[in-house]
Amino acid sequence: MSQPNASPTLDGLFRRILARQPDAVALIDPADKARITGQAPARLTYAQADKAISALAAHFTAAGLPANSVIALQLPNTIEFPLALLAAHRAGLVVALLPQLWRQADITTALNRTGARAIVSTRWIDGVSHADLAMNAAAEAFSIRYVGGFGDDLPEGMASLDVAMTDDVSATMPAAQDARRAAIISFDTTPDGVRAIPRTHLHMIAGGLAVFLEGRVPQGAMLLSAQAPSSFAGLASSIVTWLLSGGTLALHHPFDEAVLESQIRDLGCDTLVAPAPLALRLGETGLAGMPTLRNVIGLWRAPEQVAASSAWTAVPATFTDVYLFGEAGLFGAQRAETGTPAAIMPGPHTASRGQAASSAAGEILITPKGTLGLRGPMVTLAAYAPPPPLGTPVSVPPPDHVDTGFAARLDRTSGGICITAPPSGVMAVGGYRFLAQDLQEWAKRLGQGALLTALPDRWSGYRLAGRAQDNARAREALSELGLNPLMVEAFRDGPPRGEESANRH
Repeated sequence: MSQPNASPTLDGLFRRILARQPDAVALIDPADKARITGQAPARLTYAQADKAISALAAHFTAAGLPANSVIALQLPNTIEFPLALLAAHRAGLVVALLPQLWRQADITTALNRTGARAIVSTRWIDGVSHADLAMNAAAEAFSIRYVGGFGDDLPEGMASLDVAMTDDVSATMPAAQDARRAAIISFDTTPDGVRAIPRTHLHMIAGGLAVFLEGRVPQGAMLLSAQAPSSFAGLASSIVTWLLSGGTLALHHPFDEAVLESQIRDLGCDTLVAPAPLALRLGETGLAGMPTLRNVIGLWRAPEQVAASSAWTAVPATFTDVYLFGEAGLFGAQRAETGTPAAIMPGPHTASRGQAASSAAGEILITPKGTLGLRGPMVTLAAYAPPPPLGTPVSVPPPDHVDTGFAARLDRTSGGICITAPPSGVMAVGGYRFLAQDLQEWAKRLGQGALLTALPDRWSGYRLAGRAQDNARAREALSELGLNPLMVEAFRDGPPRGEESANRH
C-alpha cells in the first residue's frame, strides 16, 4: 500500500477503493466487444481487476522492463485499457498513449521520439490487425525490447497478455510510484509539429478533478464512457474520473448509438462521458428510455463550436461542456437551466461544484497574440516552451502559460471569452490532429492530379476529401505508406464520409 503521506497516484486511488469495496463492480466491457476485438465482453470486481493488474505488472517486470521506462499502449475502449495502464504504473513504468487511428508511420515516430522499450496492442480492432501494426512499427524502433498483445492468434514474437493476466502472483509491494514524476505521455500536433507531452500523476488527477467536480459526478457513479482514453482529455474524463468517483466504469467503443442507449438503460448509468456533438444529438430525443441518466459530460475537440451549439433540453439530466485544447489542457462549464452554454470568463476557473471558495483548477487568459492561453496544475509548461532564441540570457524566465493557438477575444458586452478559430495550420478530424501542409505532401506522392483537402464539418471540425485518377490505387498506396485511415478513406468512390469515420474514434 502507499505511504499515508504520499501524494496520490492513479494506482494508489484504485487501491484505496479496493480496500473499501473489493467485491463492488469496477469495470464493464462494451456490450458489442465481440464485434470489436473478437472476444466476449466481461465485467470485473475491484478484487478481480486487482488480481489481473498485479499479474500484468509482474509480467512486465519479468520481461525485463526497468522502472521509469516507457511502454506504449494502443488499445480499444475495453477493460484491457485501464488494466494495462494501471499494471504499467504498478510496475513503475511510464505509459505513452497511442491513438487508435494511428497507423505504422505515426506509431513508429512516437516510439522513436519517446525511446519506448515496449508496446502493447490487441489482435483486432474493428477488423484491423493492430497486432501486425505494432509488430511492424516495433521493427522500425530500435529501442523496443518487448511487444505484448491481447486476443487470440497473435503474431509470432508477441507475448499473450490474456495468458499473463491469469497467472497467480504473490502479493508483493508495487514498485515505488512518485506522483511528481512522469506517468503518462500523450502526443499533440502544433504548428511546429508533433510534441510528446509528459504528465505526472498529479497533472492527471488535476485534469480529472476539473471534469469530476464541474460535471457533478456522484460518488459511486455508474459511469459510461464513450470517449477513447488515448489522450489526456480522454483519460482524465474516463479512467481518472472513475477512480475519483470510486464507482463503476462501463465502456463503450465509439460509436454505435443503439448499443450506447441500451448500455445506459440496462446498466442504469447515471453519468455519460461522450463527444459533445454526439451527446447533444442523443439529448434531442429527450433521453427516452434512459431514466437513470442525470449527468452528461460532452467533450469538445473543436471548442470554437460550443457557442453555436444547440441548447440542451433533456431535463432533468444536466449537460457540462468540456473545452479541449489539444493536449495542452481543458476546462469545463455546466450549462444553466436554459440549456445554453455558460459564459467563460477570463481568470481562474474552479473545480468547485458551484462553491466559489474552491481552489482554482486553472487559469484562462487572452495572450498578446489574440489567442487563448492556459496555466494551472494540469498544464505542463515545459513541454510547450519554445527553445530560447540564440543569445537569450539564461536569466530570462520561460513563459508562464501555454498558448493553445486557438483564436480568442473578449466580448465587449459580457466580458466573456469568445473562441473563434482553431490553431492556424492545424487540422482536426474528430480526435485526429495533423498539419495542413501534410495533406499536400501526401497527395504529391500519389502523382499528378491528386488532391487531398480538408472540408469544414459540423460534427468533427473537418472531414477529408480526396481525388485521384484512380481512387482504388490511391487508397492502396496510402495504406502501404502506413497512413491514417481517414486519409485513405478520403479517396473512396462517392461522397466523403469523414463524419462517420471520425466520430467512431
